[in-house]
Amino acid sequence: MFPYYYQPFIPMKCVNVPFQHRQSNMVPYYNYSELPNRQYPEVDVTLFEQSAKSMQLLLKDANLLLNKLADSKSFAQKVMYAAQQSNTKEVDKLIKSTGIKSDVSANIDPDGINLKISSKGNNTDCCQLKIALRWR
Repeated sequence: MFPYYYQPFIPMKCVNVPFQHRQSNMVPYYNYSELPNRQYPEVDVTLFEQSAKSMQLLLKDANLLLNKLADSKSFAQKVMYAAQQSNTKEVDKLIKSTGIKSDVSANIDPDGINLKISSKGNNTDCCQLKIALRWR
């Protein structure tokens, strides 16, 4: 068997190397300068910047909610009680009462609550923040 050395996933062009039967030290030579150059599209950071700015607002809203849950034991108990009763309307109402301006959806399971805070930018869903809080 001939030992061939190559880089995977890169198309290679083999330059003529004389074939010598059963010679184990024969290694093909590849001319990498003949590989095709990849063309990349122009960069437009408009949506990327908008997503970053929207994410900053989501983080502020998440901070507001988490501070309320961490600092107010009675509020945390209300949210947990409503969640354990599978009363998603009450959970959403309590979350909105913290002053969050972003869209929030809560998924409740027996172990905790999963929140998805999302923002709409130019009528597109540009970014979202997912928070998983556990009580068991």
